[in-house]
Amino acid sequence: MQQNEPLLKVENLKQYFKITNQYTVKAVDGVSFELFPGETYGLVGESGSGKSTIGRSIIRLYEPTAGNIMFAGNNISGKLTKNEHSFLRTNMQMIFQDPMASLNPRKKVGEIIGEGLDIHHLYRSRAEREEKIQKMLAKVGLAPEHIDRYPHQFSGGQRQRVGIARALIMNPRLIIADECISALDVSIQAQVVNLMKDIQKETNTAYLFIAHDLSMVKYISSRIGVLHLGHLLETGTTEEIFSKPVHPYTKSLMSAIPRPNPVVEKNRTILTYDYASSGIDYNKGTGHLVNGTHFVLATDDEFAEWTR
Repeated sequence: MQQNEPLLKVENLKQYFKITNQYTVKAVDGVSFELFPGETYGLVGESGSGKSTIGRSIIRLYEPTAGNIMFAGNNISGKLTKNEHSFLRTNMQMIFQDPMASLNPRKKVGEIIGEGLDIHHLYRSRAEREEKIQKMLAKVGLAPEHIDRYPHQFSGGQRQRVGIARALIMNPRLIIADECISALDVSIQAQVVNLMKDIQKETNTAYLFIAHDLSMVKYISSRIGVLHLGHLLETGTTEEIFSKPVHPYTKSLMSAIPRPNPVVEKNRTILTYDYASSGIDYNKGTGHLVNGTHFVLATDDEFAEWTR
């Protein structure tokens, strides 16, 4: 596949959950974006905006209600055949938010990391399997003796490294990192993110980085999408989103970021945004191009007003 072709292309993705006969939650409502090989696309937004639901729909933990998901030239939005399912599971992996809840407490680290190899028969001998696990442990900064320990014997940061190793050992082309650092201390967050960046340079793996920490998203992402109430309101390069936000919701998010300079921080103005009283209807908005890569969801009148 050529480098200029998207590895992942999501078109008008909808994920609805029927609660009762009269009430359906529209968790994701018409989201579209692209992710290219070797890049990191950050999805940001407040809790309940649909970030994690998008990740779980893409990796097919949820059955998408509507829309198309193209991954490495394959349509993975419909019913998957056995071969398509195997292709998806070996080429796309997920790092979950809670490192303790996502690791089997009854299995040793070696078994957890090697489980994907066992399921898809990706080794020729037990010695090769052991070698792959040991190499992956070293790559994520864990010691060889950790292979026989259980998850409860590790710190939070170490457990998340086990989760990263479990995803990476499959040599995937895409990793969906779902709030993978939010449960960690700030110093450990930096270590984990730097580890992910180093591995990306080495393997050219693409990341869909889901988070609500804007500073961390700015640090790791090359492009960013801003979500609110299941709608992708604005997407563009990291520089465009942080230096020239257009949508009022994006502006409110940016204004909430603390500044390290006490003089600037003292004079920082926090912008408020309330969808119910804003007069904005996301369902009436269409994609407007600010420049070659910066899109905003708005009606014609709203776009003209915001870019005036």
